[in-house]
Amino acid sequence: MKYFQIFYVSCVSIIFFVSATVFGADKPNIVFFLVDDLGVMDIGAYNPNTFYETPNVDRIAQEGIRFTNGYTACCVCSPTRFSIMTGKYPARNACTNWFGAADSAKFRGAEYHDRLDLEEITLAEGFKEAGYKTAYVGKWHLGPNEKFWPENQGFDVNIGGCAKGNPGRGGYQGKGGYFSPYNNPRLPDGPDGEFLTERLTAEAIKQIETMKDSPFLLYFAFYQVHTPLQAPEALIKKYREKAKRLNLPEEQDPNAIQEKELRPNGKARLIRSVQSHPVYAAMVESMDTAIGQVIDALRSKKLLDNTIICFVSDNGGLAENATSNLPLRAGKGWLYEGGHRVPFIIRLPQGRAGVSDFPVITNDFYPTLLELAGLPLKPLQHLDGVSLKPILVGKEPPQRDTLYWHYPHYGAFPGGALRKGDWKFIRRYEDGQVQLYNLKNDPSEKNDLAEKEPEQTKQLQEEHDRWLQSINAKFLREKNGQKPWLPTYKK
Repeated sequence: MKYFQIFYVSCVSIIFFVSATVFGADKPNIVFFLVDDLGVMDIGAYNPNTFYETPNVDRIAQEGIRFTNGYTACCVCSPTRFSIMTGKYPARNACTNWFGAADSAKFRGAEYHDRLDLEEITLAEGFKEAGYKTAYVGKWHLGPNEKFWPENQGFDVNIGGCAKGNPGRGGYQGKGGYFSPYNNPRLPDGPDGEFLTERLTAEAIKQIETMKDSPFLLYFAFYQVHTPLQAPEALIKKYREKAKRLNLPEEQDPNAIQEKELRPNGKARLIRSVQSHPVYAAMVESMDTAIGQVIDALRSKKLLDNTIICFVSDNGGLAENATSNLPLRAGKGWLYEGGHRVPFIIRLPQGRAGVSDFPVITNDFYPTLLELAGLPLKPLQHLDGVSLKPILVGKEPPQRDTLYWHYPHYGAFPGGALRKGDWKFIRRYEDGQVQLYNLKNDPSEKNDLAEKEPEQTKQLQEEHDRWLQSINAKFLREKNGQKPWLPTYKK
């Protein structure tokens, strides 16, 4: 199937190459920024009262389209990364948990697939076959070994992308975490104490210089702001002084800065309710500075006016020990809004600026970028994405009715969800308990309307069932003789 698609697209591409795109004769460059664990409320463009400072991302938002209902395809990282590369819901391929996870509580988590299969025609392959140079810089986390790493998924260059690569935990890691030595097979160590983000930024800028004479796709996937919380000391000091000046609680004060969120076992998880962590703030600023430096490099090489810039996070902010997503509920690992509502920005070269409340999801980047570049779409590949080009150029939005989620694992609670209009339906997979929220009236998801709106709840439950069945979704497995809930069609 993969080779048939390549043959088909290659034939169609001939037609596209002899016609001008909306950008003229030159194909636009693509710079894609993906940040790890960044919350939507961390960015000034989305939250004017944020404790953090993000002037460069804010400027991208001011010059492009800022989507206020931007979602990731999952509340944890690898599945979302899969959705960007494939244009599919990760549950369609059982890529439902972060790769390498082993979860089991009351029940065993669902079986999941831990790699981006080579049979998928990735976003990078779509651009490479159209003549683009492609480079990957940063965290990958989409395959267990080098067979599945970026250089075998459509990228000409891979700098820092390997199996897991969370600094300081799992996969390849250096003794210094975010500081060299990195012990990363795709990133030679720098001088002792070199800061990872600064190094990756320099590498990204080198790639721009190397690729500048051809249309290119640069995919810059930050390791931060993932734990461990580490940053240059001077920046940390800056935010410690800022927190003190603003009379904000210290980062480890549980009484002043946290609220409770119950897990299925009844135990409370502590959720931060104030942004004040100076190390996390320093990590956010260093990420923003890196983005500014890449944009400055594009400008200095006279490439910015022909470059599309995308900015997104891979899931919501880590609300337990790093940041606060309030007024959104909870954070990374949860199916509430704090777990998968993210900053989602696309800036066209000399394009229109504005704000869109159209619900979008990370599956949409694939068809959107192909169409913006004047390349043929791949409907057999990006099955679950829609092109956002109409919104970006000021036309009527595309047709979309519902967004879906399936997370049969113990990040917080195993469950599924959908959003349809203003309605958000959530179902917990341990016992089948359902919840219903109206996001327009209750963006914090505090007022469960499932009992008050039984017909609406039933309709959304049935729709979610139909979707789960259509993708052959996998569910929790029994443990110690106890059997978890299953949808009706599975019984």
